[in-house]
Parts: sequence; structure tokens; C-alpha cells
Amino acid sequence: MKDTAEKKAKQILTAFTLALTLAACGSTAEAKAESSAVTATLSTEETASVVHTVSSQEGTALDTADMFTERDLEQSADLSKAVSCPLSSGKNISITEEGVYVLTGEATDVTVTVNAPSDAKVQIVLDNVTVTNTDHPVIDVISADKVFVTTTDGTSTLTVSGTFSEDGDTKKDAVIFSKDDLVLSGNGTLRIVSSDNGITSKDDLKITGGTYVIEAKDHALEANDSIRIADGTLTLTAGKDGIHAGDDDDDTVGFVYIGNGTINISAGDDCIHAVTIAQIDSGSITAEGHEGIEATWVQINGGTIVLNASDDGINATRKSGSYTTLAEFTGGDVTITMASGDTDAVDSNGNLVISGGTINITGQSAFDFDGSVSFTGGTVIVNGKEQTQITGSMMKGQGMGMQNDGSMPQGGMNGGMHRRA
Repeated sequence: MKDTAEKKAKQILTAFTLALTLAACGSTAEAKAESSAVTATLSTEETASVVHTVSSQEGTALDTADMFTERDLEQSADLSKAVSCPLSSGKNISITEEGVYVLTGEATDVTVTVNAPSDAKVQIVLDNVTVTNTDHPVIDVISADKVFVTTTDGTSTLTVSGTFSEDGDTKKDAVIFSKDDLVLSGNGTLRIVSSDNGITSKDDLKITGGTYVIEAKDHALEANDSIRIADGTLTLTAGKDGIHAGDDDDDTVGFVYIGNGTINISAGDDCIHAVTIAQIDSGSITAEGHEGIEATWVQINGGTIVLNASDDGINATRKSGSYTTLAEFTGGDVTITMASGDTDAVDSNGNLVISGGTINITGQSAFDFDGSVSFTGGTVIVNGKEQTQITGSMMKGQGMGMQNDGSMPQGGMNGGMHRRA
């Protein structure tokens, strides 16, 4: 009798737990029938995490030591306690507590809303899903400490085709929209098509792995505080900026950090735009747009960067009062090809520092700077000719003479010049 009672109690507890699990996902009765099969399939998936590492360098604009947490860098989710969330057209999913939630299936007009406690970490696993909405985000994060969006092997496609609707004072104008920290990772491909922004975070946006193909009428990637890329393959097509970090109400935030990865950008405006700092340490970047990289402080420490621009290739301009305006090259291999006309390959409204790396420029004006210039190392090639000095508004590599005292002259529109030490 006792064994029978215990067995029945366990059955009741199991049923109760399953009901709570489905409710947390906002699932319907239709989803219950599919739940066990989906969970069984996922339980056989290899869950060992691939961890990417980001090296820390001294003397860089940004402190990269704590740029990413260990969990940020993991590329697969722990599915042992995952909640299965099959998608059904017209039926939204609500996530209200910490956990791992696995989305499967194909649907239209579905929004996955995360409204969890402010200390909750929520992980959404996209397992080959396809969602097409008309006017709402596919994933809408209202509240959480951090939300991870992780792809499994294969391709997931998220689309918003119409005009995004207003939600009070907030225009949720991205396919994935988050008011809190957002981390993208995984072993699969995420394709996003948007009539406005692709992915938006009103806090930090991190990409640590996976493949992303984003087509957006406005910005492809957008965040208020920062966009941090540790790894991954990104193909971004944007009507405005490919990567945009900044807060209209606070010019002390808004940086872009790229530590690795393969990034291809085609943008109607800036390929990479940061209000404060744009720092590139490694990776492969190929970008074409109105401007290549724009920030108050642009620092290139490594990587292979190919820019094609119709205005400025790299533009250091005062967008933040918290940093000195500076274009700085300490390493890397940078190739800049400029359109004809009043264009500059490297334009600094402040200072210019070149201490390492290779800069290969094709264009009418190689450098334009308003402040000081320092050329102490590295290789600079302008229209096929290696330079031993840097002058402002260098036209086709022709210098303006040499200052023998090694000082760092003030520029003005035509800049000064400095010979490599």
C-alpha cells in the first residue's frame, strides 16, 4: 500500500511539474502533444560547449578583461532542464522565469515575450525555427538580467515585413528587441529580415559565435551601451548603419568592440558607428558604405580590414565629450579604397597616431587631421608608394616637406606632418 501511494504521488508530482513547465512557456494544448517528441530529439544533441577566448591587451582603449563572461562564450545550451516551446501561428509565447526554452517549428504572427525578474538569466534556443510577423518583434525582451539567443545546427529565419507598431513610449522596431543585455551565440545560422532594425538592445549586445545574415532597412545591429563581438560570421546589409552603438541621451556610452570573427557589411551610411570608442583587435572585416568606421576614438590593434567608402574610410570625430578625438593604429592590416571627390581615407577631427600595422590606401586624399600626428612605426602605402612621413590632406602620396625636430605639429585643414621615427 505504501509503495502504491508513493508511486501515485510521484505521478501526480510529475504531471504537475509538466503543467507548470508548459505554462511557463505559454504553450497550448496543441503543443503538449508535440512536447515529448521534441524533448527526446533534443536530448540526443551534443551539448558540449565550444568556448571562444578573448585575449586582453595592455594599452588599449577598452579594458577587455571582463568583456565577456564564461557563459557568454559558450556556444550550446544545457538542455537537461530545458522547456520545449513548439510554435503555433497566432499564439504568442510568454516567458516569465529564468530557464532554458527551446523553440521549434514554423509560424506566423508570433511574439516570444520575456518578462522575467530583473535578476533572471533566460536562454532561448532556436532549433531551426521560421517566424514571419507583420508588425511586432519575434523576440521581445521586456525584463530580465540577461537573455541568451542560441542557435542549434541548421538555419532559423526571423522576419518582420511591415511597419512596427508603437508600444507606449517605446518603439519596438527590431526583429529581436531587448531592453536588457542580449547575447547571441550558437552553432547554427540565424537569418533576419527586417523592415526597420535587425537586432536592438537598449543595453549591451554581445555576439560570441554562430552565423548571422541580416537584411535591415535601418540598422542591422543596434545597441545603446555597447556592441561586443568575440567571434562568429556576420553578413550585414543595412539601409543605414551596419553596426551602431550609441544612446541619444548619454554620450558617455556606446562603444563597439571586435575581438575576432568574420564580418561583411554593406551599409547605406556607416558600416561601423560608435559614439565613444570603436576598437578592433582581431578578425576579418570587409565593409562598403558611405563611411567605413566612425567613432570619437578609433583604435585598430589587429585584424584584416578592407574598407570601401564614398566619404571617409575611417573618421574620428567628436561624438562624445568623454574622450579625446583620436584615430590610432597600433597593428593590423588595413586596406582603404576611396571614391573620387572630397573624400579622406583617414579623417581625424583630432589627433592621428600610427605606431604599427600596415595601412594601404588608394584615393585622392589619404590623411586629414585637425590636431597632432605621430608616426613611429608600421607601414603606410598611398597609391602604391610607401610613405616615410604623414601630412594632412596627402594628395596621391605627395608629401609637404619634413619637420626635422621630430615634433608633433598641429594640423588645421591641411594638417601638419610627421616623419616615421
